[in-house]
Amino acid sequence: MARVCSETSYGCGLTVVSTDKPDPQAFAREVARAAAAGGAGFALFFFSQTLVRAEDLSAAISQHAPALHHAGCSTAGEITPAGLEEGHMLAILFPAASFTIASAMIPNLSGSGMESIAAQVGALRRSLAAHTGRLSSGNAFALCLIDGLSFAEESVTSAIHWGLDDIPLVGGSAGDDLRFQATTLISNGVVATDCAIVILMATDVPFHVFKTENFVPTDEKLVVTAADPNRRIVQEFNATSASEEFAHAVGVLPDALTPLSFASHPVVVRVGGEYYCRSIQKLNPDGSLSFFCAIDDGIVLSIAEPTDMVESTRAALRDVGEKVGGIDVILGFDCVLRRLDARNRQVLRDISDLYQTSNLIGFGTYGEQYRTMHLNQTLTGIAFGHRQAAE
Repeated sequence: MARVCSETSYGCGLTVVSTDKPDPQAFAREVARAAAAGGAGFALFFFSQTLVRAEDLSAAISQHAPALHHAGCSTAGEITPAGLEEGHMLAILFPAASFTIASAMIPNLSGSGMESIAAQVGALRRSLAAHTGRLSSGNAFALCLIDGLSFAEESVTSAIHWGLDDIPLVGGSAGDDLRFQATTLISNGVVATDCAIVILMATDVPFHVFKTENFVPTDEKLVVTAADPNRRIVQEFNATSASEEFAHAVGVLPDALTPLSFASHPVVVRVGGEYYCRSIQKLNPDGSLSFFCAIDDGIVLSIAEPTDMVESTRAALRDVGEKVGGIDVILGFDCVLRRLDARNRQVLRDISDLYQTSNLIGFGTYGEQYRTMHLNQTLTGIAFGHRQAAE
């Protein structure tokens, strides 16, 4: 029988199994076989809800690989060893010989306080340290996956960072193929929403966490003069209808605003001397704008101009490669708006090819996490070097 999955292995021991076939049973069998062959102790799963239900995937994993610890989330596009894809599911398998991993699901984000989340992460950190010795930014890192429709990423990211001490954090917000209805996360047989998953890894493989974006701020300012922070909605910029003022600033008609408009004309906020994206999710029927990030009255946003995405990403990955002594594989969290903008500017194939040749795997997000920050329109990730670089 013809195999329905593709499999790719890397020098540091990671193996990726991917498929575009809507058969979670066959996929889980292949994952179980590859996990056994590679001595994997943990797996990350990224999946399109258009292809597979989270409940069906979780059940198949539990049936065919009951001893495999795992975590994962739904996506807004996938990044497989073949490049940018849509309608896929993939498993990233981490070998127990070189990665010691502990993970925990943080439920009920809407009802959890920062101190509670930080305490749970701190307990996870102490648990892993008890098995491996001292954890530090030199031998450990953390990943987080968060419900991308929870409206809680900023506070959760800060709380996780607080509990991690000096261990670097990267991650991504789960997506639902731009439907904006419901995202799902899975963790060791549990399927949930309104939650986050923290994955703490200790390894002797050289690594480097990074972020890259492709925009520069302009002098065009938008001041939030009416907003609903709890729902991340802006009703007014500069005391004018938000959609009308944004459309005027970027030179389009309000009725012509689409996700591509927002991807091609990002807005940024200055924090501590650096600019960070505060991307717009969608236009609402009343002319207000929904955001992917926290927003509030009085915030001053600048319209940003995109720079060459392909060349800026290539330069960033070149720099990352120098830091790890040559890239073996990268786990990346790539904002879905970068994908939309790349398609709009007709460089999607170029970005996909760059990811493929750089061995970048991961998923398209509704937001990215990097250390203490929740970001938009950014690629964050962790690059792994070749094992010999650590010897």
